[in-house]
Amino acid sequence: MSFENLKRNRDQISKLVSAAEQVNGGGEKKSYGDDRIWKPTVDKAGNGYAVLRFLPAPEGEDLPWVRYWDHGFKGPTGMWYIENSLTSIGQTDPVGELNSRLWNSGIEADKDRARDQKRRLHYVVNVLVVSDPGNPDNEGKVFLYKFGKKIFDKLNEAMNPEFEDESPMNPFDFWAGADFKLKIRNVEGYRNYDKSEFDSPRPLSEDDDELEKIWKSQYSLQELVDPKNFKSYDELKAKMNRVLGLDGGSAGGTMSTADEVEFTEAPKPEAAAAPAFASAATDDDDDDSMSFFEKLAADD
Repeated sequence: MSFENLKRNRDQISKLVSAAEQVNGGGEKKSYGDDRIWKPTVDKAGNGYAVLRFLPAPEGEDLPWVRYWDHGFKGPTGMWYIENSLTSIGQTDPVGELNSRLWNSGIEADKDRARDQKRRLHYVVNVLVVSDPGNPDNEGKVFLYKFGKKIFDKLNEAMNPEFEDESPMNPFDFWAGADFKLKIRNVEGYRNYDKSEFDSPRPLSEDDDELEKIWKSQYSLQELVDPKNFKSYDELKAKMNRVLGLDGGSAGGTMSTADEVEFTEAPKPEAAAAPAFASAATDDDDDDSMSFFEKLAADD
């Protein structure tokens, strides 16, 4: 798709709303040390501020976001399991299978293990950094931005507002989108994005040549969820068994229930105890904590 076609066919908010609804109803290469990834800077109190502009789908791609799941936990062996989940690309994942069996065992300790090992949802988009007081060198540059469900909800609310007096807005549109004011607060030790909001819609630039330059500098999103970037089922299962110290090389070696028990109830994140490897990790700060865990695993 050419830039002229992008501009001519930019009224696609209904398509984006439909895709967002599918997501809500319902990998990426590891980001540690990846200079394509933008991350907000926070002060000593844990508060931060930045202004971003969400960008349209890259050339040749249909949606301006991708989503994936991963797992990050430390086993009783002292080793780390930090891997993208094959469920991101529609395949069966060994940790997901194990968690399903644990959850259905009827034993509370097994459910706690499943919660500690639960998959975590991430989204990735292209953004233009408009303002970054914590790191001004980033301003005016295109980055990938990785976030969780809370920020995606903000995007979905903009495209599909709840009240009749609110007009739908495509936050990924060059001409009719809006700056996103990312406001990070430290609330009782947790990173919170509730006060983040969109500004009034306005063109990112009146110069189409400048917009086209930005568009062509975006990173591929589909590359991040290309199956070639995921380990095979057998590789992941072998690593899971090593990390968890499971008997006999079987994913069910130390479980309290038979392998044939079916998954009937999803773990409830809101009722989950804090994972053993992160006493203050929430959906809001999963991405930052995951980078920290990746570093720890690399240092092992």
